[in-house]
Amino acid sequence: MSETTPDETTTPQQPRPHAAAKPVRWAADAVATLREGARLHLDYSARSLWRVDRMIDDIRREGAPPAAMDQVLRGLGAYAGEVIVRETGGEWWSGDGDHWVRTPDGRLWNPIEESHRCFAGHGSLRLLCKDAGGS
Repeated sequence: MSETTPDETTTPQQPRPHAAAKPVRWAADAVATLREGARLHLDYSARSLWRVDRMIDDIRREGAPPAAMDQVLRGLGAYAGEVIVRETGGEWWSGDGDHWVRTPDGRLWNPIEESHRCFAGHGSLRLLCKDAGGS
């Protein structure tokens, strides 16, 4: 990390950690796919997670096979993680192929796993965000 001198200014847009690269892309892909395919506009707000939870529940009720949903759930979980990052000032962490969000209070959250729990009928991305400190 480089030091700044008093006359240098920093931009509000700091570079994202390397751990964010994949989940940020997965989230953006999910947003684009839903906008084009389902005409669902996701705006990275905590409120939008209510629609995501409902959509996952609807897909589960339609009987979609869990294996066919892996990429979709990964994208929706990453989207929820990005909402948490933006709402709380957290950051993405990764290790052993897994991705978590670390909130400023030091807690780790696994929104991708939570999206799979939602699909199984036992989770909520909206409540995960609320618990992580979002609105």
